[in-house]
Amino acid sequence: MLASMVKEHQVKQGLLKEVSDENKRAALAASETACNVMGDALGERAEEVFAAQRKLEKEAKGLQTNTAHFAKQSAQWLDMVRKFNTNLKELGDFQNWAKTVEWDMRNIQSALDYVEKTSEAKFPTAGGVSAGRPAGG
Repeated sequence: MLASMVKEHQVKQGLLKEVSDENKRAALAASETACNVMGDALGERAEEVFAAQRKLEKEAKGLQTNTAHFAKQSAQWLDMVRKFNTNLKELGDFQNWAKTVEWDMRNIQSALDYVEKTSEAKFPTAGGVSAGRPAGG
């Protein structure tokens, strides 16, 4: 009886081992399938992320190029405005100089007219021509 019980136990153990091995193989297959599905999903997502990263890097490079171009153009505009401002100041200085020269010339002319009138009053000449100045001039 003990021998039959041992034999029966060994048979049950063998069956349990086979069922356990089968369950183990099924669990491994299921976990492998799950890992493959998750790996594929993660791989697709990783591809999307890398594609987005490449696109962002390309846009960033373009923006950097545009920014450098606009900075250079702004510097050129600023230089042109500074030169224009300098030239405008010089033009104002020239205009002021011209007005000063004109004022000085009018003062000189006024002084000459005064001297001429004074000398005509003191030394009248025949025919209204002053001494020292030719007629008609």
